[in-house]
Amino acid sequence: MPKVLMISLGCAKNLIDSEQMLSLLDNAGYEVTDNPEEADCAVINTCAFIESAQSEAIENILKVAAYKETGKLKKLVVAGCLAQRYKAELLSEMPEVDAVLGTASADKVVEAIEGEKKEFFADINAPISEDERIVSTGPSWGYIKVAEGCSHNCAYCVIPSLRGRYRSRPMEKIVAEAKEMAENGVRELIIVAQDPTLYGIDLYKKKMLPELVHELCKIEKIHWIRLHYLYPDAVDDAMIDCIVSEPKVLRYLDIPIQHINNAILKKMRRRGTGDDIRALFKKLRERIPGLVLRTSVITGLPGEGEAEFEELCEFLREAKIERAGVFAFSPEEGTDAAKMEHVSTEEANDRAVIVNDLQARIMDEYNASRVNTETEVLCEGYDEDMNMWFGRSFAESPDVDGVIWFSGEDIEAGEFYNIVIRGELDGELVGERK
Repeated sequence: MPKVLMISLGCAKNLIDSEQMLSLLDNAGYEVTDNPEEADCAVINTCAFIESAQSEAIENILKVAAYKETGKLKKLVVAGCLAQRYKAELLSEMPEVDAVLGTASADKVVEAIEGEKKEFFADINAPISEDERIVSTGPSWGYIKVAEGCSHNCAYCVIPSLRGRYRSRPMEKIVAEAKEMAENGVRELIIVAQDPTLYGIDLYKKKMLPELVHELCKIEKIHWIRLHYLYPDAVDDAMIDCIVSEPKVLRYLDIPIQHINNAILKKMRRRGTGDDIRALFKKLRERIPGLVLRTSVITGLPGEGEAEFEELCEFLREAKIERAGVFAFSPEEGTDAAKMEHVSTEEANDRAVIVNDLQARIMDEYNASRVNTETEVLCEGYDEDMNMWFGRSFAESPDVDGVIWFSGEDIEAGEFYNIVIRGELDGELVGERK
């Protein structure tokens, strides 16, 4: 049985594409390996959102390609956003790459490995693939994609050119997939898309995320539902009512704002104003007690001088957003923002460090407020080095927010336990089973 190495880079949405490719490869008789020395072929599903993601993808391609000389590797396929964005360059400048798959061509992965054709690029605006997938995050949690593409056209972003316009999946397909995931042991369902808040706007001519969430909450074996990437301008009262009324929906919202300054938001073609964001966060705090917010911000965007940067910092100090991803502006080829005047990369990076330090203090304050409180934790496993179990509460999303370490008896991975928080260790909380 031939062995295939799958490397998935970038976001959760990309991981779902990788999981669909894994299912296709499994059905074609391939055995998955994580050892590149054993692999007969390799697929690298790439990200190309910003320069650092592109560099990571290229490093992985070159690293794996070396096994053509030292291992069994015969075929190297590059898929995803880097392939979609730089297909000509990949094939002409990297002879190690045998075939490339665009973002809408994951279903051709077996053909790419077994055939002679080098390029596979389907219509990026075509309906979303409904291929089966092998959930690789589990067994206790997994992502579910409700839509693909984006129609916002923010000035700094290349996603619409790589993923196409916004397309929703039919609700019955999503619910059926969620039920299957639940039967296979998934207890936490994480809803993702470029903008889930617009779910249904194309298929049903109105926003349908609350209706979808209500249907997902009816699945008995699903215990938690987590919402990621909610655009601030589309979080309306219907969405808030849904969150408040459904106990399964975690009081954790990922709402990317990118900046708070009105002029910058307008220049970047973000919908809404800084005052709109302030009002939304105030309303959310009032209506959802104990809410944990995650956001993303970009330092050094065109138009950001010292005053605009200080406005961003002051907002973060006041809003005390518990979780934040901080990125320095990357002028991406083909975007309008890349043509605009902006501070140097060094200055943008320096500002990102300042914001990260600011956010670290906010996170420390939040962690301190949780000591001697009780929280429900989904156990993910046991760490021999730490000699402790680890898991996540409502306040920790996978891969981005860390874990909670805890001790106790009669514990199993994949189950929920009430944990009393006793302290903090290197920015993560430590507790014991109640």
